[in-house]
Amino acid sequence: MSPNPTIISDGKKFMWDGCFYTTREEAAPAQKAYRMDNFEVRVLEEQGKFLTYTRRVVKAVAVMEQ
Repeated sequence: MSPNPTIISDGKKFMWDGCFYTTREEAAPAQKAYRMDNFEVRVLEEQGKFLTYTRRVVKAVAVMEQ
């Protein structure tokens, strides 16, 4: 199985976290942890495995002046 490393959902790009989960319940703790760290999360089923995709919007960018 070689899942896509990225997906587009609702016009937004999400990145796969690289883990395979056998059930949606097994993926739930990871999903909760990502949400607590201010990530948006999508869990998809692919070939009987559950995959977690995440994204986080950059709120501020630090710019170094020269």
